[in-house]
Amino acid sequence: MSGIIALKVTNLDVHYKDFQAIWNVAMEVKEGQIVSVIGANGAGKSTLLNTISGLLNPTQGNIEFFGENMAGLAPHKTVDRGISLVPEGRRVFPRLTVYENLVIGSYTPRSRPGRDEGLGRLYELFPILKTRHNQMADTLSGGEQQMLAIARALMSEPKLILCDEISLGLAPVIIRDIYRRLRIINDAGMTVVLVEQDIKRSLKAATQAYVMLEGKVVLEGDPSSLTEEQVKKAYFGI
Repeated sequence: MSGIIALKVTNLDVHYKDFQAIWNVAMEVKEGQIVSVIGANGAGKSTLLNTISGLLNPTQGNIEFFGENMAGLAPHKTVDRGISLVPEGRRVFPRLTVYENLVIGSYTPRSRPGRDEGLGRLYELFPILKTRHNQMADTLSGGEQQMLAIARALMSEPKLILCDEISLGLAPVIIRDIYRRLRIINDAGMTVVLVEQDIKRSLKAATQAYVMLEGKVVLEGDPSSLTEEQVKKAYFGI
């Protein structure tokens, strides 16, 4: 971890028409960190990631990525700058092959020249995807689809990967395997923001944590310094 601030979010408000989903959110992510954002369903976690990735526009506030303001930037431009999203529910292209899904991930001008090299690296990281190379994505298991979604996000050669509920609906043994590979990705230098409802697993993986409740950050800190009681009180608002 370099100590350089990769992502800085300040005073962020986000609305869905008349409904305010995020209130004055601030967070920092240093290069090389795994940062965990936890909270119950509806806490605003996915809204935060969707706003950082450009899928939603903030009402106010700044999103700086290595010093460049990204707030309101179109999603394809955000990807080209080096931010990639693994969306909740995986959202692979069901009637395309594993290979075609991965190639789509390398559509940006910056990542296109290294497509073959990127495929090779990801097939090493996720050998099952190489085995399923020509298989339609909708025939994969849930765990295999999640691996494909992560690999597709990595094909754009991002500096920061945003992971939204990557353990959702998966068996514990599959979740452990995916988290192990996420650690390998991080050890290779990738900065990760991890959104989860699973408190223990995400805190164990992270070097910095933010707890959200009703659209606001209510607790933050090094996971090793946060007590279970503190996190539960913040998580449930009690």
